[in-house]
Amino acid sequence: MPPSQPINNRGRLSVVACESGRKFADRMHHCLLDIVRAEAPDAGPLLRSTEEVAFANGEVKTVVRENIRGDDVYVIQCVDDPLSQRTVNDNFMALLTAVNAVYQSDPDSITAVIPQFPYSRQERKKAREAITARLVAAALEEAGANRVITLDIHAEAIEGFFRRAILEDLHASKEIISYFRTILPPGSEEDLVVVAPDTGGAHMARHYSMVFGCGFAVVDKARDYSRASVVESMRLVGDVNGKRVLLPDDLIATGGTLINACRLLRDQGAREIYVACSLPFFNGPAVEKLDKAYAEGLFQMVLGTDAVWRGAKFAAEHAWYREVSVANLFARVIFNINRRRSVSELLK
Repeated sequence: MPPSQPINNRGRLSVVACESGRKFADRMHHCLLDIVRAEAPDAGPLLRSTEEVAFANGEVKTVVRENIRGDDVYVIQCVDDPLSQRTVNDNFMALLTAVNAVYQSDPDSITAVIPQFPYSRQERKKAREAITARLVAAALEEAGANRVITLDIHAEAIEGFFRRAILEDLHASKEIISYFRTILPPGSEEDLVVVAPDTGGAHMARHYSMVFGCGFAVVDKARDYSRASVVESMRLVGDVNGKRVLLPDDLIATGGTLINACRLLRDQGAREIYVACSLPFFNGPAVEKLDKAYAEGLFQMVLGTDAVWRGAKFAAEHAWYREVSVANLFARVIFNINRRRSVSELLK
Protein backbone atom coordinates (compact mmCIF):
# COMPACT_ATOMS: atom_id res chain seq x y z
CA MET A 1 0.00 0.00 0.00
CA PRO A 2 1.46 3.46 -0.93
CA PRO A 3 2.64 5.62 1.97
CA SER A 4 -0.04 8.22 1.20
CA GLN A 5 -2.70 5.60 2.01
CA PRO A 6 -1.87 4.46 5.57
CA ILE A 7 -3.58 1.43 7.04
CA ASN A 8 -6.49 1.89 9.48
CA ASN A 9 -7.70 5.24 8.25
CA ARG A 10 -11.18 6.29 7.14
CA GLY A 11 -10.30 6.56 3.48
CA ARG A 12 -8.40 9.18 1.51
CA LEU A 13 -8.40 12.46 3.42
CA SER A 14 -10.10 15.20 1.40
CA VAL A 15 -10.89 18.81 2.24
CA VAL A 16 -13.68 20.82 0.60
CA ALA A 17 -13.83 24.59 1.19
CA CYS A 18 -16.98 26.68 0.94
CA GLU A 19 -16.43 30.22 -0.31
CA SER A 20 -16.54 31.92 3.10
CA GLY A 21 -14.50 29.13 4.64
CA ARG A 22 -11.76 29.25 2.04
CA LYS A 23 -9.23 31.47 3.85
CA PHE A 24 -9.45 29.42 7.05
CA ALA A 25 -9.40 26.22 4.97
CA ASP A 26 -6.24 27.33 3.16
CA ARG A 27 -4.43 27.99 6.44
CA MET A 28 -5.71 24.75 7.96
CA HIS A 29 -4.79 22.82 4.79
CA HIS A 30 -1.21 24.08 5.00
CA CYS A 31 -0.95 22.81 8.60
CA LEU A 32 -2.64 19.53 7.71
CA LEU A 33 -0.28 18.87 4.82
CA ASP A 34 2.72 19.26 7.14
CA ILE A 35 1.21 16.72 9.53
CA VAL A 36 0.30 14.25 6.78
CA ARG A 37 3.68 14.51 5.05
CA ALA A 38 5.49 13.75 8.32
CA GLU A 39 4.09 10.22 7.90
CA ALA A 40 3.65 10.12 4.12
CA PRO A 41 6.22 12.42 2.45
CA ASP A 42 4.80 11.87 -1.05
CA ALA A 43 1.23 12.90 -0.11
CA GLY A 44 -0.33 15.34 -2.55
CA PRO A 45 -2.70 18.27 -1.86
CA LEU A 46 -5.79 17.43 0.16
CA LEU A 47 -7.96 20.37 -0.94
CA ARG A 48 -10.40 19.21 -3.63
CA SER A 49 -11.76 21.34 -6.46
CA THR A 50 -15.30 22.63 -5.94
CA GLU A 51 -17.37 25.50 -7.28
CA GLU A 52 -19.96 27.54 -5.40
CA VAL A 53 -22.53 28.83 -7.87
CA ALA A 54 -24.72 31.84 -6.99
CA PHE A 55 -27.95 32.49 -8.87
CA ALA A 56 -29.59 35.84 -9.54
CA ASN A 57 -32.41 35.15 -7.06
CA GLY A 58 -29.95 34.48 -4.22
CA GLU A 59 -30.00 30.68 -4.41
CA VAL A 60 -26.68 28.84 -4.21
CA LYS A 61 -25.37 25.41 -5.09
CA THR A 62 -22.04 23.64 -4.72
CA VAL A 63 -20.52 21.44 -7.42
CA VAL A 64 -17.72 18.95 -6.62
CA ARG A 65 -15.26 18.88 -9.53
CA GLU A 66 -13.18 15.85 -8.46
CA ASN A 67 -13.87 12.21 -7.72
CA ILE A 68 -14.17 11.78 -3.92
CA ARG A 69 -15.90 8.41 -3.86
CA GLY A 70 -14.88 6.51 -0.73
CA ASP A 71 -13.01 9.51 0.73
CA ASP A 72 -13.08 10.85 4.29
CA VAL A 73 -14.28 14.39 3.48
CA TYR A 74 -14.12 17.54 5.64
CA VAL A 75 -16.28 20.46 4.50
CA ILE A 76 -14.98 23.81 5.83
CA GLN A 77 -17.27 26.79 6.28
CA CYS A 78 -17.16 29.99 8.35
CA VAL A 79 -20.80 31.04 8.54
CA ASP A 80 -19.99 34.50 9.95
CA ASP A 81 -17.65 36.11 7.43
CA PRO A 82 -16.82 39.77 8.16
CA LEU A 83 -14.92 40.10 4.88
CA SER A 84 -18.01 39.22 2.83
CA GLN A 85 -21.45 40.71 2.26
CA ARG A 86 -22.97 37.27 2.80
CA THR A 87 -25.15 36.74 5.84
CA VAL A 88 -24.98 33.87 8.31
CA ASN A 89 -28.05 32.42 6.60
CA ASP A 90 -26.42 32.69 3.14
CA ASN A 91 -23.34 30.86 4.34
CA PHE A 92 -25.26 28.22 6.26
CA MET A 93 -27.29 27.40 3.16
CA ALA A 94 -24.05 27.22 1.13
CA LEU A 95 -22.69 24.80 3.74
CA LEU A 96 -25.75 22.56 3.42
CA THR A 97 -25.43 22.45 -0.37
CA ALA A 98 -21.73 21.59 -0.04
CA VAL A 99 -22.35 18.80 2.48
CA ASN A 100 -25.12 17.35 0.32
CA ALA A 101 -23.05 17.66 -2.87
CA VAL A 102 -20.37 15.63 -1.11
CA TYR A 103 -23.01 13.16 0.08
CA GLN A 104 -24.19 12.69 -3.50
CA SER A 105 -20.56 11.92 -4.47
CA ASP A 106 -20.59 8.73 -2.33
CA PRO A 107 -17.78 9.37 0.20
CA ASP A 108 -16.92 7.11 3.13
CA SER A 109 -17.59 9.84 5.71
CA ILE A 110 -18.58 13.53 5.80
CA THR A 111 -17.54 15.97 8.51
CA ALA A 112 -18.84 19.55 8.58
CA VAL A 113 -16.08 21.77 10.01
CA ILE A 114 -17.77 24.93 11.28
CA PRO A 115 -15.65 26.87 13.80
CA GLN A 116 -18.73 29.07 14.42
CA PHE A 117 -21.84 27.03 15.16
CA PRO A 118 -24.76 29.12 13.85
CA TYR A 119 -27.69 29.96 16.12
CA SER A 120 -25.86 28.55 19.16
CA ARG A 121 -27.47 31.21 21.38
CA GLN A 122 -30.93 29.89 20.49
CA GLU A 123 -30.67 26.55 22.29
CA ARG A 124 -33.66 26.89 24.64
CA LYS A 125 -37.05 28.56 24.90
CA LYS A 126 -37.49 31.74 26.92
CA ALA A 127 -40.89 32.59 25.39
CA ARG A 128 -42.91 31.44 22.36
CA GLU A 129 -39.89 30.96 20.10
CA ALA A 130 -37.98 28.33 18.16
CA ILE A 131 -35.10 26.25 19.49
CA THR A 132 -33.20 27.11 16.35
CA ALA A 133 -29.93 25.39 17.27
CA ARG A 134 -31.83 22.09 17.13
CA LEU A 135 -32.98 22.94 13.59
CA VAL A 136 -29.36 23.59 12.59
CA ALA A 137 -28.31 20.17 13.93
CA ALA A 138 -31.18 18.46 12.10
CA ALA A 139 -30.39 20.24 8.83
CA LEU A 140 -26.72 19.21 8.97
CA GLU A 141 -27.68 15.59 9.56
CA GLU A 142 -30.32 15.67 6.82
CA ALA A 143 -27.74 17.09 4.38
CA GLY A 144 -25.51 14.08 5.07
CA ALA A 145 -23.01 15.03 7.79
CA ASN A 146 -21.77 12.16 9.96
CA ARG A 147 -19.75 14.45 12.21
CA VAL A 148 -19.54 18.15 13.06
CA ILE A 149 -16.44 19.91 14.39
CA THR A 150 -16.86 23.33 16.01
CA LEU A 151 -15.05 25.63 18.44
CA ASP A 152 -16.14 26.57 21.98
CA ILE A 153 -19.84 26.12 21.31
CA HIS A 154 -21.93 28.64 23.24
CA ALA A 155 -24.22 26.02 24.79
CA GLU A 156 -23.02 22.49 25.50
CA ALA A 157 -26.64 21.26 25.42
CA ILE A 158 -26.47 21.48 21.60
CA GLU A 159 -24.47 18.25 21.57
CA GLY A 160 -27.71 16.49 22.56
CA PHE A 161 -29.55 17.89 19.53
CA PHE A 162 -27.75 15.50 17.17
CA ARG A 163 -29.45 12.13 16.72
CA ARG A 164 -26.89 10.47 14.43
CA ALA A 165 -23.92 12.79 13.85
CA ILE A 166 -21.11 13.19 16.38
CA LEU A 167 -20.30 16.69 17.62
CA GLU A 168 -16.64 17.46 18.37
CA ASP A 169 -16.40 20.68 20.41
CA LEU A 170 -12.82 21.96 20.36
CA HIS A 171 -11.39 24.60 22.69
CA ALA A 172 -9.13 27.53 21.90
CA SER A 173 -7.87 27.86 25.50
CA LYS A 174 -4.47 26.22 24.90
CA GLU A 175 -3.63 28.54 22.00
CA ILE A 176 -4.90 31.63 23.85
CA ILE A 177 -3.04 30.76 27.06
CA SER A 178 0.20 30.10 25.15
CA TYR A 179 0.00 33.53 23.51
CA PHE A 180 -0.98 35.31 26.70
CA ARG A 181 2.03 33.88 28.52
CA THR A 182 4.32 35.45 25.91
CA ILE A 183 3.09 38.94 26.82
CA LEU A 184 3.05 38.50 30.61
CA PRO A 185 6.14 39.79 32.44
CA PRO A 186 8.03 37.03 34.31
CA GLY A 187 6.45 36.23 37.67
CA SER A 188 3.38 38.33 37.00
CA GLU A 189 0.98 35.38 37.16
CA GLU A 190 0.89 35.93 40.93
CA ASP A 191 -0.90 39.25 40.29
CA LEU A 192 -3.28 37.75 37.73
CA VAL A 193 -7.00 37.20 38.27
CA VAL A 194 -9.17 35.40 35.71
CA VAL A 195 -12.68 36.85 35.63
CA ALA A 196 -15.69 35.09 34.13
CA PRO A 197 -17.79 37.68 32.22
CA ASP A 198 -20.96 35.94 33.45
CA THR A 199 -21.98 32.86 35.42
CA GLY A 200 -22.37 30.88 32.19
CA GLY A 201 -18.67 31.42 31.45
CA ALA A 202 -17.51 30.37 34.92
CA HIS A 203 -16.46 26.89 33.78
CA MET A 204 -14.19 28.28 31.05
CA ALA A 205 -12.72 30.97 33.32
CA ARG A 206 -12.11 28.44 36.10
CA HIS A 207 -10.09 26.32 33.65
CA TYR A 208 -7.94 29.36 32.79
CA SER A 209 -7.38 30.16 36.47
CA MET A 210 -6.38 26.56 37.20
CA VAL A 211 -3.84 26.56 34.36
CA PHE A 212 -2.34 29.86 35.53
CA GLY A 213 -2.68 28.95 39.21
CA CYS A 214 -4.19 32.36 39.94
CA GLY A 215 -7.27 33.98 41.46
CA PHE A 216 -10.79 33.71 40.09
CA ALA A 217 -13.80 36.06 40.07
CA VAL A 218 -17.20 36.30 38.35
CA VAL A 219 -19.23 39.16 36.92
CA ASP A 220 -22.85 38.48 37.82
CA LYS A 221 -25.24 39.92 35.23
CA ALA A 222 -28.98 40.43 35.47
CA ARG A 223 -30.22 40.28 31.87
CA ASP A 224 -33.43 41.73 30.41
CA TYR A 225 -34.63 38.86 28.21
CA SER A 226 -37.40 40.96 26.68
CA ARG A 227 -34.73 42.82 24.67
CA ALA A 228 -31.80 41.33 22.74
CA SER A 229 -28.32 41.87 24.24
CA VAL A 230 -29.58 44.07 27.08
CA VAL A 231 -28.17 43.75 30.63
CA GLU A 232 -29.96 45.48 33.50
CA SER A 233 -27.24 45.32 36.17
CA MET A 234 -23.78 43.87 36.90
CA ARG A 235 -21.85 43.12 40.08
CA LEU A 236 -18.47 41.57 40.77
CA VAL A 237 -18.06 38.49 42.95
CA GLY A 238 -14.37 38.43 43.88
CA ASP A 239 -11.42 40.80 44.27
CA VAL A 240 -9.50 42.46 41.41
CA ASN A 241 -8.09 45.48 43.25
CA GLY A 242 -4.57 46.20 42.00
CA LYS A 243 -4.62 43.06 39.84
CA ARG A 244 -3.97 42.27 36.21
CA VAL A 245 -7.21 40.77 34.84
CA LEU A 246 -7.80 38.24 32.06
CA LEU A 247 -11.42 38.18 30.88
CA PRO A 248 -12.01 35.08 28.67
CA ASP A 249 -15.24 34.42 26.79
CA ASP A 250 -16.44 32.18 23.98
CA LEU A 251 -17.58 35.06 21.76
CA ILE A 252 -17.91 38.82 21.46
CA ALA A 253 -21.02 39.98 19.58
CA THR A 254 -21.97 43.65 19.92
CA GLY A 255 -19.44 44.22 22.72
CA GLY A 256 -21.74 46.24 24.96
CA THR A 257 -21.77 43.93 27.98
CA LEU A 258 -18.03 43.31 27.61
CA ILE A 259 -17.28 47.02 27.79
CA ASN A 260 -19.58 47.40 30.80
CA ALA A 261 -17.76 44.52 32.49
CA CYS A 262 -14.40 46.22 31.82
CA ARG A 263 -15.75 49.46 33.30
CA LEU A 264 -16.96 47.58 36.39
CA LEU A 265 -13.56 45.91 36.81
CA ARG A 266 -11.78 49.27 36.47
CA ASP A 267 -14.10 50.73 39.10
CA GLN A 268 -13.19 47.81 41.36
CA GLY A 269 -9.48 48.65 41.04
CA ALA A 270 -8.24 46.39 38.21
CA ARG A 271 -4.82 47.59 37.07
CA GLU A 272 -4.85 46.08 33.57
CA ILE A 273 -7.56 44.21 31.64
CA TYR A 274 -6.95 41.73 28.83
CA VAL A 275 -9.91 40.26 26.95
CA ALA A 276 -9.75 36.91 25.15
CA CYS A 277 -12.39 35.24 23.01
CA SER A 278 -12.58 32.27 20.68
CA LEU A 279 -15.00 33.93 18.25
CA PRO A 280 -14.48 37.69 17.69
CA PHE A 281 -17.69 38.34 15.75
CA PHE A 282 -17.79 42.11 16.49
CA ASN A 283 -21.31 42.50 15.13
CA GLY A 284 -22.99 45.84 14.43
CA PRO A 285 -21.26 48.81 16.12
CA ALA A 286 -18.91 46.57 18.15
CA VAL A 287 -15.68 47.76 16.50
CA GLU A 288 -16.53 51.43 17.05
CA LYS A 289 -17.43 50.72 20.68
CA LEU A 290 -14.17 48.84 21.25
CA ASP A 291 -12.15 51.61 19.57
CA LYS A 292 -13.70 54.14 21.95
CA ALA A 293 -13.28 51.93 25.03
CA TYR A 294 -9.62 51.31 24.19
CA ALA A 295 -9.06 55.05 23.77
CA GLU A 296 -10.60 55.53 27.24
CA GLY A 297 -8.12 53.00 28.63
CA LEU A 298 -10.74 50.46 29.71
CA PHE A 299 -8.67 47.52 28.44
CA GLN A 300 -5.21 46.77 27.07
CA MET A 301 -6.01 44.14 24.45
CA VAL A 302 -8.62 41.91 22.83
CA LEU A 303 -7.18 38.56 21.81
CA GLY A 304 -9.24 36.61 19.26
CA THR A 305 -8.71 33.62 16.98
CA ASP A 306 -8.79 33.22 13.22
CA ALA A 307 -11.94 31.10 13.54
CA VAL A 308 -13.55 34.43 12.59
CA TRP A 309 -11.28 35.53 9.77
CA ARG A 310 -10.57 39.26 9.98
CA GLY A 311 -7.25 39.53 8.12
CA ALA A 312 -4.02 41.43 8.74
CA LYS A 313 -5.51 44.77 7.74
CA PHE A 314 -7.97 44.70 10.65
CA ALA A 315 -5.22 44.13 13.22
CA ALA A 316 -3.15 46.91 11.65
CA GLU A 317 -6.06 49.37 11.87
CA HIS A 318 -7.04 48.51 15.46
CA ALA A 319 -4.13 48.58 17.91
CA TRP A 320 -6.14 46.76 20.57
CA TYR A 321 -6.61 43.55 18.52
CA ARG A 322 -4.35 40.50 18.46
CA GLU A 323 -5.02 37.20 16.70
CA VAL A 324 -3.94 33.63 17.41
CA SER A 325 -4.51 30.81 14.96
CA VAL A 326 -6.53 27.67 15.68
CA ALA A 327 -5.93 26.30 12.17
CA ASN A 328 -3.27 23.89 13.44
CA LEU A 329 -5.62 22.67 16.18
CA PHE A 330 -8.29 21.85 13.61
CA ALA A 331 -5.68 20.23 11.35
CA ARG A 332 -4.43 17.95 14.13
CA VAL A 333 -7.99 16.97 15.10
CA ILE A 334 -8.91 16.20 11.48
CA PHE A 335 -5.75 14.13 11.05
CA ASN A 336 -6.44 12.13 14.23
CA ILE A 337 -10.05 11.48 13.22
CA ASN A 338 -8.93 10.27 9.80
CA ARG A 339 -6.32 7.98 11.41
CA ARG A 340 -8.79 6.79 14.07
CA ARG A 341 -6.66 8.24 16.87
CA SER A 342 -7.67 10.01 20.08
CA VAL A 343 -8.95 13.58 19.83
CA SER A 344 -9.24 14.16 23.59
CA GLU A 345 -5.46 13.83 23.94
CA LEU A 346 -5.06 16.91 21.73
CA LEU A 347 -7.34 19.00 23.95
CA LYS A 348 -5.60 18.41 27.28
